[in-house]
Amino acid sequence: MSAGTVSAQWNVYRDGWSRAEGETIGEALVTISVNAEEWVTLMCTPCQQDLLALGFLVSEGLIDSMDDVDHVHVSENGCCVDVWLHDPVELPKRGIITSGCGGGVTFEEPEADIEPLTNDLQISPERLFVLFRQLHIPDGLHARARGVHASGLTDGEKIIALAEDVGRHNTLDKLRGSCLLQGIETEGLALLATGRISSEMLRKGAKMGCPIIASRNSPTSLSIAMARAWGITLIGYARQGTMRVYTRPDRLGYESGRPAAAAI
Repeated sequence: MSAGTVSAQWNVYRDGWSRAEGETIGEALVTISVNAEEWVTLMCTPCQQDLLALGFLVSEGLIDSMDDVDHVHVSENGCCVDVWLHDPVELPKRGIITSGCGGGVTFEEPEADIEPLTNDLQISPERLFVLFRQLHIPDGLHARARGVHASGLTDGEKIIALAEDVGRHNTLDKLRGSCLLQGIETEGLALLATGRISSEMLRKGAKMGCPIIASRNSPTSLSIAMARAWGITLIGYARQGTMRVYTRPDRLGYESGRPAAAAI
């Protein structure tokens, strides 16, 4: 499988011209087949395609655990992932093109019925800032080539699982697939992301059972409404010591009824 980057050369202007070379982030079409039936083609960073496929199947409700999976095969060139399940399944036919980078796709309505999350996970804003800085690791794709999104799951003390991809929605599927293979329970963990939190992103996080979903970027109006309905703490613009908490700020130590300072 590809390491996720491609060698490239470029011209640099900095008080004059120079030539440089390095890595640029990879982007490719990857087709997922289930029980020999071609199902969906995703634009993604061509690495960890097996995790992407497994996580996508969990997100779309086709599998619940690795007990449902017979085996997974990634083609030599990395453009095809064949997932074989123990039992036959009927693949959804009507996909929804989402607002995700690269044209994300889902086969469930964004407002799919999810029980409200009641987990009392508590994380201070200061701790969240520290954890966000740990999303980009020294040997990761971002350090080598930039141009990628990152998402991570945390218990409030450390990053439990981490994924990078050119598509922000793909990072969540890779996270889910990684946790599936490692036997990591996602319920009750907080989800941190660098990309915009759309309804698709919010739904994927909710289905993982994440009571706190935070991003360095903005949420959409639909994701805010979904977070309110499902009891999720939704955080946007978490950077440079500030954040916006749209729903359930109590998980961050906010006490209702306390006088609020005027926003600047």
